Amino acid sequence: MPLNLNTLGKDLLNLFFPRLCPACGAAGLPDSLEFCLQCQVHLPYTNYHLLDENPFTVRFWGRLPIVHGAAMMTFTKGGRVQRLLHAIKYKNRKDLALYLGRSYGQSLLQATVYQKTDLILPVPLHPRRLRERGYNQSAFFAQGLSVAMGVPWSEKYLLRDAYTLTQTQKSRIERFSNVDGAFSLQHTGHLAGKQILLVDDVLTTGATLEACGNLLLKVPGVQLSFATIAIANS
Repeated sequence: MPLNLNTLGKDLLNLFFPRLCPACGAAGLPDSLEFCLQCQVHLPYTNYHLLDENPFTVRFWGRLPIVHGAAMMTFTKGGRVQRLLHAIKYKNRKDLALYLGRSYGQSLLQATVYQKTDLILPVPLHPRRLRERGYNQSAFFAQGLSVAMGVPWSEKYLLRDAYTLTQTQKSRIERFSNVDGAFSLQHTGHLAGKQILLVDDVLTTGATLEACGNLLLKVPGVQLSFATIAIANS
C-alpha cells in the first residue's frame, strides 16, 4: 500500500501539536469535530428561542420593546463557555464563531418569530479595535446565522463611532456609560419596516445591545430581536 504523505503529515502534527477542544482544553480532538464528545453532551444550551419569555427577554423588560431575544448557551465564570468565547475573541478562532452561527441559525428557525427575520446585523467594533483584533467575532457569528437562516447580513448600517475601553471587569453603571453615544446608523431608509436580528457574542448587562437597539428602533417600522452566543448568569 503506498504511503499517504498527507495522512502521515497530519498524524505527526497531531502527535506534537494535538488539537485541543476549545471548550474544555482536552487534547486529541479529531479533525471532524469542533468540540470533544464530552462538551457536545455537556455544553449548557438554553433553548430560549422556544420560550416567549426567558431569562434573556426578562433583562430588557421596561428597557426596550424587543420582539424576542435568545442566547445559545449560558456563561459561567471559569466554565466551558468562557473558554470557548475566549478562543473566539482572542485566539483568532473566527471559524468557531462561524460554526456556532450556522448551528444556532438552524435552531432559531424552529421558532416562528425568527423565521420572519429580514436582516441580521452584528454589533460593530470601532475601526481601531477592528485593526487591533483583526476581525469582529460578532460579524462571523452573524455570517453563520445568515447561511443557516437564508437571511442577508450586513455591517454597513450600524457603526461604532467611539473607541471605548473593553467592557470586561466594568460595573453595570460603567458599562452603560461606556457605550453611551458610541454608535450611529447610516442608510436608515433601507432599514424601514424590517424585522432585524441584532447579534453579539455575549449578553451581560445588555448595555451594548440596548444602545444599538435604541438607534434601530428609531427607524420607522423596525421590529427588533436579539441573539447571542451566550448569556452570563445575572
